[in-house]
Amino acid sequence: MRKSCLIVMLVAVVAAAAPSVSATVYNVGPGQTYANIVDVPWESITAGDTVNIYYRATPYKEKFITTGAGTASQPILIHGVPGPGGELPILDGQDAVSRQALAMGSEARGLITMQQGDSGSYPTTCHPSYIILENLEIKNASVPYSFTDDAGVIQSYVNSSAAWWMTDGSNITCRNCYFHHCGNGFFTYSEGDGSTCWTENILVEGNYIDACGNAGSLYEHTSYTESCGITFQYNHYGPPRGSDTVSTGNGLKDRSAGLVVRYNWIDGGNRCLDIIDCEDSDRLGLDPLWDKTYFYGNVLIERNDVGNRQTIHFGADMHAEPRHKGYFYNNTVVSYRAAYTTLVRESGTADGFFDVRNCIIFVTADGINLEIANDSRRCGPINMRNLFMKPGYRLTGSGGGTVNDYDSHVLGSDPGWVDFNTQDFRLASGSGCINAGTTLHADASAYPVDRQYVKHQSSEVRPSDGILDIGAFEAAGGPPADLVITTTSLPAGNVGVAYSQAIAATGGVPAYSWSVISGSLPGGLSLGSSTGVVSGTPTAAGTSYFTVQVSDSQQPADTDTQALSIVVTAAPPAPTITTTSLPNGTRGVAYSQTVQATGGTLPYTWTKVAGTLPNGLTLNASTGVISGTPSKKGTFNFTVRCTDAAMQYDEQALTIIIL
Repeated sequence: MRKSCLIVMLVAVVAAAAPSVSATVYNVGPGQTYANIVDVPWESITAGDTVNIYYRATPYKEKFITTGAGTASQPILIHGVPGPGGELPILDGQDAVSRQALAMGSEARGLITMQQGDSGSYPTTCHPSYIILENLEIKNASVPYSFTDDAGVIQSYVNSSAAWWMTDGSNITCRNCYFHHCGNGFFTYSEGDGSTCWTENILVEGNYIDACGNAGSLYEHTSYTESCGITFQYNHYGPPRGSDTVSTGNGLKDRSAGLVVRYNWIDGGNRCLDIIDCEDSDRLGLDPLWDKTYFYGNVLIERNDVGNRQTIHFGADMHAEPRHKGYFYNNTVVSYRAAYTTLVRESGTADGFFDVRNCIIFVTADGINLEIANDSRRCGPINMRNLFMKPGYRLTGSGGGTVNDYDSHVLGSDPGWVDFNTQDFRLASGSGCINAGTTLHADASAYPVDRQYVKHQSSEVRPSDGILDIGAFEAAGGPPADLVITTTSLPAGNVGVAYSQAIAATGGVPAYSWSVISGSLPGGLSLGSSTGVVSGTPTAAGTSYFTVQVSDSQQPADTDTQALSIVVTAAPPAPTITTTSLPNGTRGVAYSQTVQATGGTLPYTWTKVAGTLPNGLTLNASTGVISGTPSKKGTFNFTVRCTDAAMQYDEQALTIIIL
């Protein structure tokens, strides 16, 4: 029997623990141990291992499968190392290649896949677990593109392909990734008998998922999941791909037990939320967590004349095992539709309900164009309390439905936002939504509204004065949240290589002031007093321990401290130019030769520092190629310099004779 998934929230936190220092680290990218992702022995990845994928200017056109089993204390970390401007490493599915040492299975389904092993070079009984994927941009796992599979055969993706396709895995975290132009953005599915294949305890946080799905199709979505225990938080969902204004995928589509959707920004889709029955009704539908689903602190945006007029579908589309009870509170719903907007189609069980409270439901059209329900088929009631709406709203449309209106609403033409035109949906001073909320449903007591979304892909502590405001954001008039430094570790640096890393804090009252109150930063680095950015160029190797303090603008100021350290490693040896001679050339005949070097820190920069190249020839600064068409005979002596990223260099005297 599989374990209960009642521990989803706890497991998600434990899975974020740092890997063991004794585990294997695989570094991929320019100047690293592995040039390509497919060079990594994925079949050997085990608990505590880390795969660092370094940013490079050209995408990695590669696919891989994760089948390793981590542990709570030693998760497997697949970590993208951003570029100098914060650019995420890119995995591009178009013309991607698979590692041929693997027997991957379902290759046409995704760029990254997670499943039990097929017959091949890794254990077929392995259950992927405690795996963290972060800081990667993944695109083009989609028709009409093709890839080369693990047997060296060119295949085409299928319509339902995904950036990450998961059919087996537990205690999995996906965070700070950018998925776009895929059939599905993030995909999980539960199959098998539970003891051999199951997806459970999944955390999806801080990602940007945009332009997924297929034009003219209702069957692929920005994300599409079926798991036991899954939480979506701090994600930014952009509109699905496709120009068809009717046939587009949904924003977040889910068939999971134990679903929590909180503090997300979901923009567009056939429906923003499509939360329906599970295909695996004999197990998921009988799980204790199936009975209740929670949605809170989200911003949902309904675009004008795009897709279905229903913002939310809750219940069933196959009636295998419909949803029972939904709790929808402290959300902000904004509809730009010129015609009707339906808040929710409730097609669950007759003994269930959909509880709506403390939400802003705003339509740009007249209030009569808002209907709460519009479906009377096999559904329980919608219970609504303490909402903001325009006057004239309707409880049901022509399709009927049951709505219990418990009133205590705030009615008006404007919720009192800071700036509607810039989509700043925080409440301004004087808004009628301030302190107009009510207590949560008793079943929601374990899921308090204690954070709020920050544009984009982040969150902050929600202020609290003891009375909930209506909507996804609490007005700033209450006591500010405690000031907390959220950065708990800093990345390593290299001697002679520029370093820049921000220390972050939340709460309090900006602006913040930063200082080092004990210990010292590595030589060459300093802390920006107004920015919290540690920057400079390290001058010596070693480990530096220090404590930073942040103060806010309150009187008296709130403060917080955090002990941190930075490891600075010695710069690698300077590059060595290995080319010691160049062949002769002929006047009027094209010439091309590469001056080569080894060592140092990529990338190299090539310059001529003395002498003269033959007339008509030039030295390429980034490749070291001397090329062109010589226009004059003679012997030409010159010196080239190769400078690496750490500003170390080597020089070589060379000669080219033009005949």
